[in-house]
Amino acid sequence: MFVPTLENCSREPIHIPGQIQDHGFLIALDGTFRITYCSENVVNFFGITATELLNRPAGMLDSYLRRTEPPNFVIQLIKLAQSDQGFEPFNPYPLTINGLPFNLIISRSEQFYLLEFEPEFSDLKADLQRVVGRSLSEMLSDIQPASILNKSVTKIKEIIGYDRVMIYKFHADGHGEVVAEVKNDNLEPFLGLHYPATDIPKQARELYKKNLTRLIANVYTTPSPISTMLQADMAPLDLTNSALRAVSPIHIQYLKNMGVASSFSISLVHEDELWGLIACHNYTPRFINYKERDAAKLIGQVLSSALSFRILEQDEQNAARYKVSTDLLTRQLIRENNIANALFNHECTLLDAVDATGVAMFFDNELHTKGPVPDEAFLNKLVSWLDENMEPDIYATQKLSEIYSDALEFKEVASGMLACRLSKELREYMIWFRPEVISTVNWAGNPNKAVEVTGPDMSTISPRKSFEVWSSEVHLTAVPWIHEELQSVLKLKEEIRFAISRKATQLRVLNEKLKEAYDELDAFSYTISHDLKNPLSSIKSYSQILLRNADLDPKAQHMISRILSGAEKMQAMIQDVLTYSKAGQIKSEYKLVNMENLLNELKQELLVSYNDTDVKININGVQDVYGEETMVMQVFSNLIGNAVKYSQQASKPVVNISAVDHGNEVEYAIQDNGIGIDPSEQEKIFELFTRASDVKDFEGTGVGLSIVKKIMNKHQGRVWVDSKINMGSTFFVRFKKPELA
Repeated sequence: MFVPTLENCSREPIHIPGQIQDHGFLIALDGTFRITYCSENVVNFFGITATELLNRPAGMLDSYLRRTEPPNFVIQLIKLAQSDQGFEPFNPYPLTINGLPFNLIISRSEQFYLLEFEPEFSDLKADLQRVVGRSLSEMLSDIQPASILNKSVTKIKEIIGYDRVMIYKFHADGHGEVVAEVKNDNLEPFLGLHYPATDIPKQARELYKKNLTRLIANVYTTPSPISTMLQADMAPLDLTNSALRAVSPIHIQYLKNMGVASSFSISLVHEDELWGLIACHNYTPRFINYKERDAAKLIGQVLSSALSFRILEQDEQNAARYKVSTDLLTRQLIRENNIANALFNHECTLLDAVDATGVAMFFDNELHTKGPVPDEAFLNKLVSWLDENMEPDIYATQKLSEIYSDALEFKEVASGMLACRLSKELREYMIWFRPEVISTVNWAGNPNKAVEVTGPDMSTISPRKSFEVWSSEVHLTAVPWIHEELQSVLKLKEEIRFAISRKATQLRVLNEKLKEAYDELDAFSYTISHDLKNPLSSIKSYSQILLRNADLDPKAQHMISRILSGAEKMQAMIQDVLTYSKAGQIKSEYKLVNMENLLNELKQELLVSYNDTDVKININGVQDVYGEETMVMQVFSNLIGNAVKYSQQASKPVVNISAVDHGNEVEYAIQDNGIGIDPSEQEKIFELFTRASDVKDFEGTGVGLSIVKKIMNKHQGRVWVDSKINMGSTFFVRFKKPELA
């Protein structure tokens, strides 16, 4: 026998109780039409015990039913009633037992036929057909959900005559709320009260979806056990579809604690899920027959359809509202080249995709926000948590702090969260937030004490005895997200992915054009190398020959020297242009570059080149960098060479080289005490053929820093300068570490 405890209450097998309610009796036949199960109270109706009936052919029941024609009446009735829709269209079949009217209800239980016999008795005076017809007409003509619910409970009460009829709606967490009620005047109201999910456990809710009506005629009677001749290890008879199925002793005690003697319920189903119940209470025992229950069920089915229609209508309105925003955002994504701008810098923004107060988006290594959101440090930690814990690409909660405790600090803006992942690898997310909404909920008894623990070892449970109104204030909870909002976000996610794909296609086209441009540049470089360098070499050679002529007067020598100097300068410029055109085109074989060797080698070369100056080059710290070694050499050769060149006029020229580890990056600083650079020119000096205005006395073509910038861009790094006139310059370069490059 099943004994409910704290550990197994939710697993109580209420579909196989092994007994029935005693206002009727049950006989089950196997596939050969032999009596396999029988309720022990059959003796009260047939005057024969269950043991005497078991394992006998079904034909013997004919005599007890006063049906001798046709032969095997019960078997023929079962065969006649069976159809593709089961036995429901046939039920109930009227019979007479001991001179009293009964209804036979036939159903299947796995391989068995269930025959349930219950009285036809009714004390209702209402014309069922008229009441039901009028009820359906009134319900279908109404458009307000609250009015439909109120009319439904009124009509159900008129049909079945119960003291109280309620509509009990299930919330997403399983707890219930009374949303409509009609009652006798002497009863206290239950309207607006909430009931914990444990009052109707999950397995009971599953049965309510399969069996749409449930009658408990009298909680004070003793159920009748079901006997069988089958082996003890055989599974008990499944009474899922039974009208007489006995009731869990926990639920019986629950009803007694409420003062309820009889209950009746009708399931309200929306899209195959239990939306709620029409729950009926009577404070004295009450039986209602099959036809009355069926009439009430019909109203419940129509109410379910009406509710479904209104729910779907509201869903469609919500979907249409969000579609307006999604369509606007989609058009902005098509028009804009920058995805973040499309979503944040227009009248319709990402915030409008759902009903939220704030939104944050991590995209393309940047954070974008709109409306009140937590600070950037929290958002970064939240994304890390989502990376580890978010399985689907979309997740919504109205109680963020329950699953992520750090959110407590930001309850005013982030009690609710709807997160959508764009890319886990790139840590790209859209996250909407809702604030805390404090509310008061009235419970029928303390929801934290839905059961009482008893027994010597405190493991046996019984339902609570008190149903006095217990108010609780709900904190750390936001307005729940609805299905249409999630659909809106998923649609927007796909549009963003399409936009990214379009940008990628455009980028591929641009890359093809860039490749063509590089090919043209290579051809141009070849032209410079072969078509310009050779004539310049001739000019230099002839100029040098002419200068050796002793007969030339000083003026001629000066002019030829100018020609030679110009040719040498032109040759240097051509070489710089060739170097710039090739910068970044070297085959990229990235590795950790030994900077100590590289810097010392450059230092020695520069000291030899500038041996006529008293320059000092100090290497104060070294950090290896990740890059292509030849290009890294070009960067530091240009920067240190410039530092030495523009420090020559100082009384004691000094160049300091230092490195700092910034965690994700390595930064080098090359500092000199030279002539400095005007702040207004510090951005321009990285452009091709651009030099500062005060460097005319120094050799150069304005290409070196352009080469540095081009190489740093290829390395996804940065270069910048901090300088003041006559106070020297410090050039900075930052290289990404291997795992980020």
